[in-house]
Amino acid sequence: MPRFLASLFLLCLTFNAHADSYITRLLNKPVPGGVAVVDLGASAQAPKASYQGKPVLVVKEQNNWLAIVGVPLTVKPGTQQVTSGGRNLPFIVGNKKYPEQHITLKNTQQVNPNPANLKRIEGELAEQIQAYRSFSPNTPSNLLLDKPVNGPLSSKFGVRRFFNGEERNPHAGLDFAVPAGTPIKTPAAGKVILIGNYFFNGNTVFVDHGQGFISMFCHMSKIDVKVGQQMARGGVVGKVGATGRATGPHMHWNISLNDARVDPAIFIGAFQP
Repeated sequence: MPRFLASLFLLCLTFNAHADSYITRLLNKPVPGGVAVVDLGASAQAPKASYQGKPVLVVKEQNNWLAIVGVPLTVKPGTQQVTSGGRNLPFIVGNKKYPEQHITLKNTQQVNPNPANLKRIEGELAEQIQAYRSFSPNTPSNLLLDKPVNGPLSSKFGVRRFFNGEERNPHAGLDFAVPAGTPIKTPAAGKVILIGNYFFNGNTVFVDHGQGFISMFCHMSKIDVKVGQQMARGGVVGKVGATGRATGPHMHWNISLNDARVDPAIFIGAFQP
């Protein structure tokens, strides 16, 4: 019995060490639109992991490997699982209710586009989805991210949006209320993988931070980078504007993990349950 109790005590210590790890405390917000940190255990080489058939970001903390999993907004609360090394590792997704936002637009094409604009939107969406699904082997330079701009939040992630009374996709990022022309800085090192001028997003830049960890900035007045350009942390990608579907100048920032748009507030220490 003493040996059993000693083993149990050591197991508890190990579990608590993992549960209280820095990365877990920082990022583990397992709700729809959040992030789950899943313990993959110790191994000499980096294990591979997947969620919903897509590869996920894996990082090492001390002697342990952790999967950093983006949870789509569409996932229902309950048990989900990460697959790694032939194992199914469960994690629990909790509840989170997002508020509503009602916006009036003078340009009705930005609510109900005509067939020509719909065709354009479909092509642009395919380009952006391909960028979101990029998965380079590089480990991100940092997981605690810098804010791309310094300014107050004007719209939070996950808000259910109604344009001219009609519900559309939830808000997939954070909006910062800053003046037009404000420089936008990349929150971690990365590579520019897509730029474009899109119907809804206006002037847009995608930066790949590594292993499916992607930043997207849009509604920009000016783009100052090129596809393939390597960016240091804090490098300027462009300037704040109001292009695309925007009611005024602001900086919109998306974060994607394993092709799931998640709350950027998690990565800047501003997440609210």
